[in-house]
Amino acid sequence: MPCTPDAVMLFAAGFGTRMRELTRDRPKPMIEVAGMPLIGHALALAEELRPQRIVANLHYLPEPLRAYLEPRGVQISHEAEEILDTGGGLRAALPLLGNGPVFTMNTDAIWKGPNPLQLARDAWDPARMDALLVCVPLARAVGRKGSGDFSADREGRISRGGDLVYGGVQILKTDALHAVAERVFSLNVLWNRMAENNRLFALEYPGRWCDVGHPEGITLAEDLIAADDV
Repeated sequence: MPCTPDAVMLFAAGFGTRMRELTRDRPKPMIEVAGMPLIGHALALAEELRPQRIVANLHYLPEPLRAYLEPRGVQISHEAEEILDTGGGLRAALPLLGNGPVFTMNTDAIWKGPNPLQLARDAWDPARMDALLVCVPLARAVGRKGSGDFSADREGRISRGGDLVYGGVQILKTDALHAVAERVFSLNVLWNRMAENNRLFALEYPGRWCDVGHPEGITLAEDLIAADDV
């Protein structure tokens, strides 16, 4: 099993309910920010790494996404019967992704600064880590509503609660997915087990990040992209 991830999973199956009317006739990843669909911004970051495989899971209004992604070589994991959440969706896509550690990436955020996938790959240490989450300090998380998700000790080990916001990019070992009995489940199930074993880590992102999961986030993200500073 390779130690360095060579596959990227783009999560694109969600209903986008926080976007309200904007997702009535299109999936959230196809909402445009600065003239490009949200998933296009994520895909551009993934393509910079030149991975062997990029896979996206689809469920809600899949055809516009399929038409956008397949010509760019993205393989499709179609969750036709039901949406499987992040854990179930990732497990269903493993035949396309392979058995090694993978990058996963949410498609409703904008990153301003260095490529978070590249930073994660450079910091990845499979001897110590079962997952490495790229997190953003709350002060640099534009459009974030509420508190942070995690805190980290001096070595980067994660615990719940704190001012670090999970930015939606990680490297994750996938073997533990097969031990989950449920068909539909969140990756939080794996994270909790990894944290108990001191193998869940955070990497602090040095730039800024914007949540585009709600309508107000579109303007915030476009302002962030246009800003001269990081």
